[in-house]
Amino acid sequence: MCSIKHKFEFFDVTADVGVIAYGSDLNELFENAATAMFDVMCNIKNVLPREVRDVSLKSSDLVELLNAWLTQLLAIRDIEGMMFRKFEVDVDEGRVSVKGRAFGEMTRDEHEVETEVKAVTYHQMEITKKKNIWEARFILDV
Repeated sequence: MCSIKHKFEFFDVTADVGVIAYGSDLNELFENAATAMFDVMCNIKNVLPREVRDVSLKSSDLVELLNAWLTQLLAIRDIEGMMFRKFEVDVDEGRVSVKGRAFGEMTRDEHEVETEVKAVTYHQMEITKKKNIWEARFILDV
């Protein structure tokens, strides 16, 4: 359960969508970043967690790992036509790896799809820890 005040928020970016995701740990941060991305695309409250997709990735640093995690979820959306609303993530900071599960279903009219996210960019992407809260800033190309 999210123990922080806000899971995510958006910031203004010309022609794109800026996201700031928060987490009390890296697992929650990656979960909230994915939730924010799908919240941009559709009404995730209407997405039912009927199916699960597993994602395992390794990278050279945390920023690249977050980008790979979000990009892989977009690929599943594009290839399989899935929308997701819930995520369970296990980030291994030392090994710079993530094992995650995404819960959702095939895209339906009830999802109220409005925005097409084309990509997660590296532009201004960063992960920081302030006090005991992790923060990720990234921009979605729409």
